[in-house]
Amino acid sequence: MDPQLRAKFNADFTPAKYAALLRCVNETEKCPVDFRISETPIFLTKEFTNEVTRAANDIVDLVRTPEFAGHARSAIPKGLEVPNESAHPNFLIIDFGICAEGERLVPRLIELQAFPSLFGFQLLILHCMRKAYSAIPRNWTSSFGGIKDEEYIDILRQTIVADANPENVILLEIEPEKQKTRVDFAATETLLGVRPVCLTKIKKHGRRLFYERDGREVRIDRIYNRVIFDELIRRPELDVPFRFQDDLDVVWVGHPNWYFRISKHSLPFLKTEHTSPTFFADEFPTQEKIDNYVAEKSA
Repeated sequence: MDPQLRAKFNADFTPAKYAALLRCVNETEKCPVDFRISETPIFLTKEFTNEVTRAANDIVDLVRTPEFAGHARSAIPKGLEVPNESAHPNFLIIDFGICAEGERLVPRLIELQAFPSLFGFQLLILHCMRKAYSAIPRNWTSSFGGIKDEEYIDILRQTIVADANPENVILLEIEPEKQKTRVDFAATETLLGVRPVCLTKIKKHGRRLFYERDGREVRIDRIYNRVIFDELIRRPELDVPFRFQDDLDVVWVGHPNWYFRISKHSLPFLKTEHTSPTFFADEFPTQEKIDNYVAEKSA
């Protein structure tokens, strides 16, 4: 961690400034935050940031290979494959833990997700931290690669909205008003004009989907998908007027198939210096001590 900025931030910190941060986060958007906000960011050195970036790029390179495509072909459970799959995932979220290796701190992969993260909230919390804490230099950012705020928003818009009218793009979720991530949905609507819509509120006419917006029935051209299949499967009581498996005249952002191909099936394939040994249960080496591993149900 950057020792100089860490020391400067600690010396400048007060409970009142943290309270100001919470007010900013909770009052800027129409939804408050339903999870705890840390008192401080983590200040990464340029060297560690470069190592994390290299580790992420190494992992991304692996999932772009023909070998991975063959590996992931059987990843989707029977009956859950969605038509019109995109050529690649729109999102790759790479979660690293920071681990000690001798006297060094190194990134180690925890999870790889082909699913959106809190992209709107990420910018909101950055702006609120800058506002509450004068010790944070303006040129420090939460965006790897030194992406400026305006460029970050532009990339987000190009990915989610593209050349569509924002009113023809929705953020799809199960009861979005009840989700802990609803502050992110509100921030996304502020940034892009894309509204959160519950999948039970969708209307289906032929291959097209529609939703109600300001008293009008509006066609849906693009779906910014935030529905997690695991949760959907656990909610059989939901009255959903369409099936993900229907051949629909919409563009999925990101396409649900990648949730299974990458989020649920990739870890045993990823072998780099920044990943830990991972195996499918039927391929677990007999010489390994099972006590050193954790089991994860993939689907």
